[in-house]
Amino acid sequence: MKASILVVDDERAICVAIKRLLEGRGWQVETAGSAEDAIEALGRSIFHLVVTDLSMPGLSGLGLLRWIRKHAVGTEAIMITAQGSEKTAVEAMKLGAADYIPKPFDNDELELKVERILETVAERRESQLLREQINQNFRFDNLIGKSPAMQRVFDVIRKVADSDLTVLVRGPSGTGKELVANAIHYNSPRRSKPLIKVNCAAFSKELVESELFGHEKGAFTGAVTTREGKFEIADGGTLFLDEIGDMAHETQAKILRALQEREIQRVGGNRTIKVDVRIIAATNQNLETRVAEGAFREDLFYRLNVVPIVLPAVRERDGDLPILIEHFLDKASRRLGRARKTLSPAALRALLAHDWPGNVRELEHAIEQAVVLSSGESLEVEDLPTTLTALAQDAGAGMGANSGSIGRAGETPPSGSASPSGGESRDTLDSANFRDAKQRAVEDFERRFIEQALARSGGNISRAAEEMGMYRQHLQTKLAELGIDAQAFRR
Repeated sequence: MKASILVVDDERAICVAIKRLLEGRGWQVETAGSAEDAIEALGRSIFHLVVTDLSMPGLSGLGLLRWIRKHAVGTEAIMITAQGSEKTAVEAMKLGAADYIPKPFDNDELELKVERILETVAERRESQLLREQINQNFRFDNLIGKSPAMQRVFDVIRKVADSDLTVLVRGPSGTGKELVANAIHYNSPRRSKPLIKVNCAAFSKELVESELFGHEKGAFTGAVTTREGKFEIADGGTLFLDEIGDMAHETQAKILRALQEREIQRVGGNRTIKVDVRIIAATNQNLETRVAEGAFREDLFYRLNVVPIVLPAVRERDGDLPILIEHFLDKASRRLGRARKTLSPAALRALLAHDWPGNVRELEHAIEQAVVLSSGESLEVEDLPTTLTALAQDAGAGMGANSGSIGRAGETPPSGSASPSGGESRDTLDSANFRDAKQRAVEDFERRFIEQALARSGGNISRAAEEMGMYRQHLQTKLAELGIDAQAFRR
C-alpha cells in the first residue's frame, strides 16, 4: 500500500509545490488550505503523515497537532516553521511532532525527512502486523481436539495461563508440546514480552550453558565478545526449555539456582544478574526413571513439576483424527498457496488406518506432502508418504473399497459373515470393531466437511456442491444420510 500524505498550508502555491514534489516520489498526496479542512480530511481518510504549516489563520498548526495526537493515533506530523519560530518548533516536538523544517525549505531535505518518517511508520505497521499474526498463530484454539484427553489439557492451560507457575509439559515426540508453551505464554500477562525457546538436546554442556546464561568476553576459546543468554533475553517473558530431560547434570544445578533465586551468572563472570522469567519445560522422557538412575536431579524435577501437563499420543485421542486432518488440510493449503482440495476415499482410509507413531507432527507433514504433490482435483493415496500406501490397500480390502464417496468408504459387510466353522472368529470380530470405529470417524469427518461448505455458501446446496466437487444430487443424498438441514445455514 502506498504511503498517504496530507499537506496543510493556507498558501495554495506551497501546497501545490509540495504535492508535486512528493507525488514525484510515488507517494499519494492530498492538500488542505486550513487546519479545519485537514481535520475533515483526517476524519474521512487514513494518512500516514501530515506536513503542516505552524502559522495559519484560525486553528494553528499546533492545534492541529494536538488533534492528531488525540484522534489520529499512528499518524505522524512534520511542522513547517517560519524564520524566528524555533521556540514554537521545540514546543511542537514536545507535543509529538516527528520533525520540523524551516521556511524556505530545501526540497531534498524535505524529501529525506518524509522518507525517514514513512520508513518508521512502515516498520511500526509491520511490527503491529507481526504481533497480530503471532496472536493469531498461537492463540489457544490452535490446539485442536475434542477428545476427553485434550479437553483435560485445555482445562489446565486455561487455569494456569494467567499465573507465574512453572509448567512441565510431558508426552511423546510430535504431540505438540511447543504449542502448549505458545498457548500458555500468549494467553498470559507476559504475552507482550518475549517467548524464548531453547532445545536443550541441541547443544553440548558447554554450549547450552552459554546459550542459557550468556558468557563474558574471553570465557572460553571463541568468546570474542560478551553475550547475553536466553534468561536475560527472556526477562519479563517466558523461557521454554524443550527436551530438558537431556540436559547435563552440571547445567541442571544452574537451572535450579535460577529457579530458586531468580538470578544467574554468565559463563566466565562473577556478577549476579536478576531475571524475571517464567519457565515452561518439556520432555518426552520418563523423568522419574531418570531421577532413579541418577541422571536427573530430584530437586530440579520437583521444581519443574509444579503444574504437569501430559499430552496424549494421537492414537489415544478418540475422535480427534478427522478434526486434525481437516485442520492441517486448511493450514497447508493456506500456507502453500494452494486451492483447498478434498481427500479421495482411499487417501482418507489410509490416514485413518495409520497408527501415527510420530503423532501430530507426522500427520501434518504427511498432509503437507500430499498438498504439494497433488496435481488433480483431490488428494490421492499416491500423494501421501509411501508408508501409508499399503495401509490404504489393506483398509480398502476390508472396508468396502468400491465406494465412490468419502462417507461410504468405511461401509462394512453384513455382520453375519461366518467363519468356516460356522461361528464368527476372533479376527472377524476384531475386524468388525475396527471397521465400525473407522466408519464413525469417516462420518464425523464428512459431516464437518459438508457443514463447513454449507456455512461458507450460506446454505446454498448448489454452491456448496460445486465447491466440494460433487454433483448437487449426490450432496442432497449425503445430507439426507447424515441428517444435515441446509436451511439451518441460510443467512
